[in-house]
Amino acid sequence: MITNKEFKDKFIELEKQMNDPAVFNDHKKVQSISKEYNEVKKVINNLDELENLQKQIRECEEALKSTDEEFKKLAEDERPKLEKKFQKLENETDELIKPSSPLDKKNAIMEIRAGTGGDESALFAADLFRMYSRFAEKNNYKIKIINENKIGIGGFKEIVFSITGDNAFGTLKYESGVHRVQRVPETEKAGRIHTSAATVAVLPEAEDFDLVIEDKDLRVDTFCSSGKGGQGVNTTYSAVRITHLPTDIVVSCQDERSQTQNKESAMKVLKSRVLAYEEEKRMKELSDNRKSQIGSGDRSEKIRTYNFPQNRITDHRINLTSHNLDKILDGDINEFITKLKEYYRNEK
Repeated sequence: MITNKEFKDKFIELEKQMNDPAVFNDHKKVQSISKEYNEVKKVINNLDELENLQKQIRECEEALKSTDEEFKKLAEDERPKLEKKFQKLENETDELIKPSSPLDKKNAIMEIRAGTGGDESALFAADLFRMYSRFAEKNNYKIKIINENKIGIGGFKEIVFSITGDNAFGTLKYESGVHRVQRVPETEKAGRIHTSAATVAVLPEAEDFDLVIEDKDLRVDTFCSSGKGGQGVNTTYSAVRITHLPTDIVVSCQDERSQTQNKESAMKVLKSRVLAYEEEKRMKELSDNRKSQIGSGDRSEKIRTYNFPQNRITDHRINLTSHNLDKILDGDINEFITKLKEYYRNEK
């Protein structure tokens, strides 16, 4: 089992750094140390709990040798529960200590776009946004919309948002891909089931120290916003489009009320896309991160299907099916996330 001493020593060292007056004036350093402090604290708590569970398992094993049949039966019932809890916590702790990617601990940028299916796919994109919003709420993550392109009936052609919290990217990165929906649209008078698709891309949110983007590598264009904010926004050049020339990555933002705010939001997304692009390139897994995540939006490139008539959701990568579609669309996707993590950890 993983030793606890090195993390307790690290915890003491981080406490000293946090109390060092020389650190107070360096906002970025304070932020970095605080984040690491909380991560190490969580590991220590998990390791302490693992030691406690291991002790309880040993006590059960001793109880199984008892001549008291009732006591023995209690131990037989309790031991598998403890072992299951121990295994789950050990996997979680191992992921904290040795993440599958150094980017897993970062916040995430999520992008949802309507794919095949017209207005119905835009409505489904809104359903997916609500699902991830509810998931974030239940897991103490914070969501901030960066850019959105609504349609008149309430759906999204596109919505881009950040998710802030512990290991947000590592938790949600396997949501990337094409999500397919099968249901009867409200506008379908004949009651026929339609199949539509929306694409999801999950990117690690880049921090200032992750990469440096030179001004000479950027082309910044401004245009009139068509988003919220009233007449003044729609008649001034507050919207921003930034092109990263070396990679040809383009980001637009018009949701904020000023050009400066839109530029800051666009740069946040741009840095995250460039970081993801560079990481994929470094790992030599894929040549184009954007295409690998969202594909063409065609219905055949699915990772998950949401079937409303049968109240069924299936993840095709791990052949996992659930018949609790309502709960899942209300953000209860932990089972899928856990199983996907296990699957890809075993694959590696």
